[in-house]
Amino acid sequence: MPVPLPLSALLAAIPLAVEPGGAGATGAVSALHSGAPFAWSLVLAGAVVIASLFPLAAARSKADFTPADLAAPRAMFERLPAWGKRANWAHQNCFEAFTLHAPACLLALLAARSGAAPTALAIAAAWLHPALRLGYIGAYVANLPPLRSLCWAGAILCTAILYSEGLRGVLGS
Repeated sequence: MPVPLPLSALLAAIPLAVEPGGAGATGAVSALHSGAPFAWSLVLAGAVVIASLFPLAAARSKADFTPADLAAPRAMFERLPAWGKRANWAHQNCFEAFTLHAPACLLALLAARSGAAPTALAIAAAWLHPALRLGYIGAYVANLPPLRSLCWAGAILCTAILYSEGLRGVLGS
């Protein structure tokens, strides 16, 4: 019997159709009450990391990026405009945020797939995190520190909620 790959397991957790025999009067399980929001949050958070490359690429083009810079891309940092330096820092922070958020999504997804009903707060946090991270990138590049800090704190709070939800579901409390 083949063992499913982790990606296969993640994709299997995303309901593509209504499942028969579920809870409720109609016997259907809503996608919102499954692990789908957590799986999508993980995918969208990864997309945010990729999206953070766009302002960085624009900044590098302003700094006359050439193929020779591929040998030492960090060396061109001093040639970046001020907003480009912030784009670089935002891009680096996206990786840091993703390494915290991804396990939270997987834990919440595991809890949901094991039968724990996700709370509305956890579902909202799953959808809100990627949006806040996009706002963080925009606020960082635009040099709006208060908005950037609010987006960062909100996204961290969303991640903490998902850890809490996942632990609650896995530990059964």
